[in-house]
Amino acid sequence: MSRVPARRKLATEDPIFAKVLLTVAAVIFLGLFLVAPLVAVFQGALANGVTAYLHAIRQPEAIQAIELTLTAAAFAVPLNLIFGLASSWAITKFEFPGKSILIALIELPVAVSPVISGLIFVLMFGTRGVLGPWLVAHNLKVIFAVPGIIMATTFVTFPFIAREVMPTMQSQGTEEEQAALSLGANGWQVFWKVTLPNVRWALIYGVILCNARAMGEFGAVSVVSAHIRGRTNTLPLYVELLYNDYDFVGAFAAASLLTFLALVTLVAKSVAAWWTERSVALY
Repeated sequence: MSRVPARRKLATEDPIFAKVLLTVAAVIFLGLFLVAPLVAVFQGALANGVTAYLHAIRQPEAIQAIELTLTAAAFAVPLNLIFGLASSWAITKFEFPGKSILIALIELPVAVSPVISGLIFVLMFGTRGVLGPWLVAHNLKVIFAVPGIIMATTFVTFPFIAREVMPTMQSQGTEEEQAALSLGANGWQVFWKVTLPNVRWALIYGVILCNARAMGEFGAVSVVSAHIRGRTNTLPLYVELLYNDYDFVGAFAAASLLTFLALVTLVAKSVAAWWTERSVALY
C-alpha cells in the first residue's frame, strides 16, 4: 500500500499565537511612533481652539514660510525630474566611461549628512568661500538667501527620482527601443513614445517622494538659511523658531501643515504604487 505524502506546510501557516503576537507588535509600534505623534501635533495645534489655529497659520511669517517651502519644491522637483530621467536613461541604455562614478555620485546625497551638504554650499558660495569674492563683486547673494535654499534642497533630493526610474528602465531592457530605431524612429521619438511611457508610474512615484523630501528638508536648509525671520525660513525652520520662542500653538499649527502635506503625499504615493502594480499585472 502506497503511503500518502504529507502535505507541505506553507510559509503562511504559522501558529496562531505567532500571527497574533506579530500583529499586536505592529499595531503597538504604529500607534506609538505614527498615530500618537500625529494626534499630538493636531491636539497641540487646536489647544486654544480653531480661531487661534487659523490666526497662527495666517501670520505673515507663516505665509512667507509656506511660500518659500513651495518655491524651493517648485524648483527642486523639475530640476531633479530632468536630471533623474537623463541620468537613468544614460546609465541603463548606454555604456560609457565613468558610468560607475555617475552611479556613486547619485547616491552621494543619501550617504552624506544634510548638515554637511549645507556646509559644503557655505564653503563654496559663502562670503569667505571659494566663489564668495566673485559673488560679492557682482552683488550676487546665494548663501543666507533664497538661491542657497533652492540649491541645498535640490542637492539633497536629486537621488529620489533617479533611484525610482533606474530599476524600471533596467528591467525594461533595450529591445523595444532597438525595434523603434529599426523602424526609422529617431532618438527623441524613441524616448517620448517608447521609453517614457514604460516608466511613467515609477517617474510619478519618484516625483512624489522628491516633493515630500523637498518640503520637509531641515538640515541642509538650516545651514544655508541663517533663519532670517520673514525671509529665509521654510516651514520646518519656522516650526523650530516658534517652538524655541515658546509659541507652542503656533509651532504645532505650522507643524500640522507639514503633517497634512505628508498625509497627502502618503495617499498619492499609495495610489501611484497601486497603479504601478496594476499596470504591471495588466502588462
